[in-house]
Amino acid sequence: MHPFLLSAHQYHSAQRPAPLFCVLICSISEPLSRYWELKSSSKSSLKQQTGISECFFPVLFLKIRGLTNVLALAFHACTEKAPPRRFNLSRLSIINRTISNTRMRRMRRDDFSRRLMRESHLSTDDLIYPTFVIEGKGQREKVASMPGVERVSIDELLKEAETLCDLGIPAVALFPVTPQSAKSEDASEAFNPEGLAQRAVKALKQAFPQLGVITDVALDPFTTHGQDGLIDANGYVLNDETVDVLVKQALSHAEAGADVVAPSDMMDGRIGAIRNALENAKHIHTRILAYSAKYASNYYGPFRDAVGSAANLGAGNKYTYQMDPANSNEALWEVGMDLQEGADMVMVKPGMPYLDIVYRVKQQFGVPTYVYQVSGEYAMLMAAAQNGWLNEKAVVMEALLSFKRAGADGILTYFAKTAAKWIKEQA
Repeated sequence: MHPFLLSAHQYHSAQRPAPLFCVLICSISEPLSRYWELKSSSKSSLKQQTGISECFFPVLFLKIRGLTNVLALAFHACTEKAPPRRFNLSRLSIINRTISNTRMRRMRRDDFSRRLMRESHLSTDDLIYPTFVIEGKGQREKVASMPGVERVSIDELLKEAETLCDLGIPAVALFPVTPQSAKSEDASEAFNPEGLAQRAVKALKQAFPQLGVITDVALDPFTTHGQDGLIDANGYVLNDETVDVLVKQALSHAEAGADVVAPSDMMDGRIGAIRNALENAKHIHTRILAYSAKYASNYYGPFRDAVGSAANLGAGNKYTYQMDPANSNEALWEVGMDLQEGADMVMVKPGMPYLDIVYRVKQQFGVPTYVYQVSGEYAMLMAAAQNGWLNEKAVVMEALLSFKRAGADGILTYFAKTAAKWIKEQA
């Protein structure tokens, strides 16, 4: 039964005199209840069983609801009784307030009152630092399209990890830069037990066991064509064959000691296959952070430069497996499926252009929800700041706070170290 009709029945069954409007509502509640049941089954059955078009009852319902709310308020005013909780007076009270009664700027006047009423907060606990790892020793390479970001060898990665721990950042996300000589059509390097990502995980967990280590599960750094999966003769990415390789990759990461495996490939069914494989291999504590709503975005360019897949991908695209930027409902479908298959956390990527998706996911599912402030977002803010067009600290902190306001529990951001320092200074 619709909640409004249910409240009418509850009112009717209470031990108090019922005003006329309640009698009227109760008399029509059964037909209306029948309408909602039929509507949930099918539109065609509604027409066949009632002979009434589906637009009739909603219009009638809305008119009756508005009338009964007004009558209820009048009734309780006359009897000097408090209105029942089901009537929401907050909207009316806001509308009727005058400037003299409610000056919104009063609470904004001083820092203390702004802090007391602040709804969203950003802390170092919200930050995850993405890092690009390369072969060699003592190596640091600047990423031209991402000012301030470097590719680092494993020994330098440990220095980065020490800084992250000192700043209180809870986790690092690893992205290996695979040498061209190790790339292949079948992406076999992805699940090499002695691969770059696997060795980086082992080194991190041995030196800093308290630092969460998240690994990327996708094949684009390992394929000669730059796609996230295996391809057929026509260049189409094969789903099930790719999932088989992703499972091997995720298992190799778990065996190396990864705390979280993060499939970012967008293949169908990969979360369930990885979860089953982890359970069967007794990796019951390994978490899955699913890139559930990953869009076929144009904001990934600098990342592909950093990880070395841009040249391999060339003029290709990923439209057949990453999501269409025009779609919102589809994201909820993807998230729901991944959760059902065994994901512990879900990701929305990119971040700023998809705040509406972050909000919808959090509101719909209420699960740990993460967002990736991707390389293109980082590059734009840094370019504007370096040209003096924007204040770097102000816009970065505003952007990160917007993710929290939308509902994100955590943020993958290349600003993590800098933001953590700023947060520490403010404290």
